[in-house]
Amino acid sequence: MFKRIFLSLNALIIFFFSTAAFTNPNPRQIIIPAPPQLAATAYLLIDANSGRVLAEKNADKALPPASITKLMTSYIVSAEIERGSISLDDKVNISVEAWKKGGSKMFIREGTQVPVIDLVRGMIIQSGNDATIALAEHVAGSESAFVDVMNQQAKLLGLSNTHFMNATGWPEEGHYSSARDIAILAKALITDFPESYKYYSEKYFSYNGINQPNRNKLLFRDKTIDGFKTGHTEEAGYCLVASSEKEGMRLISVVMGTRSDNARAQESQKLLAYGFRYYHTHKLYEKNATVSTSRVWKGQVDSIDLGVTKDIYLTIPRGAEDKLVAKASVDNVIEAPVGVNQELGSVIITLEGEELLNSPLISLQEVEEAGSFSRIYDGIALFFHRFISE
Repeated sequence: MFKRIFLSLNALIIFFFSTAAFTNPNPRQIIIPAPPQLAATAYLLIDANSGRVLAEKNADKALPPASITKLMTSYIVSAEIERGSISLDDKVNISVEAWKKGGSKMFIREGTQVPVIDLVRGMIIQSGNDATIALAEHVAGSESAFVDVMNQQAKLLGLSNTHFMNATGWPEEGHYSSARDIAILAKALITDFPESYKYYSEKYFSYNGINQPNRNKLLFRDKTIDGFKTGHTEEAGYCLVASSEKEGMRLISVVMGTRSDNARAQESQKLLAYGFRYYHTHKLYEKNATVSTSRVWKGQVDSIDLGVTKDIYLTIPRGAEDKLVAKASVDNVIEAPVGVNQELGSVIITLEGEELLNSPLISLQEVEEAGSFSRIYDGIALFFHRFISE
């Protein structure tokens, strides 16, 4: 298929970044130190928008996730609320199984009714195992049925190193996840259910006269932190998923298997500080916004707008703008009819030979065939166009 390069040698990047970065004839070399080495069994740092991994160790190792499991419970509950299957105002009957569950508690009582919104806060802020089981039973009838939904949802999200045996993270053989899978799940929670995500930033929740603080110490130390979730068992050690937003850049860190509550907070801070210090993220293209316009042959109109299928973000080392190279290629001959979202090319961005982005360019409008006379006229013109192109 005939292709033509219509944007290259930084033309796209100049559109999105300050042109001042390109006036330096001798750009300084960008130095990025190695990521910090953490006292943890596994860890991962990603940009939540671009998905770029900035640091990792044993990120795909299957490990006990402890109460970080509750992120999946929260995801499913949020999906049920959005679907209208349950409501935040629903009164949930508290079973013996929920009431008697050990570990961290919200301190609900058997035989009472508790609104879903209180149980959600009790699960997220207080990490209540009792609240989590009550929600699982309300959604699926039993915790075991809910776990089946959890594992199905894990597959849909592409969590390849995750399997759940319960809704709480209670130690059980065959219950595991990985730092990468947890980061994917955390990112999905933020993206898919922003209204539910706001509960993760709440520092305290009181129920039955008992006021408990959020176990995520970073919420009290850093105003840029607005989530996520802690976990701890003897087998898992101390774990923490944290999310922080600064100057439009959101990072997600996952730290698993540290030695203490304080250690998991400190190690998470190291990862986040590294990411914000040495990288930044730009939104390059918006979904359905015009990136380029191309010629259409034999159509009712002569041109078509091209764009991307989703919002495109790029995470790069700070100061590396002048080293970016962008190229976009579009089919040399586009003939009507053309449907909406038809792939007609691609845009590629590289940094010192490393490909950072390769995204399809799609048609943003439908172009129907022109009348007979116009098609004949364009057919003749197209013959000479192809002859010249060869």
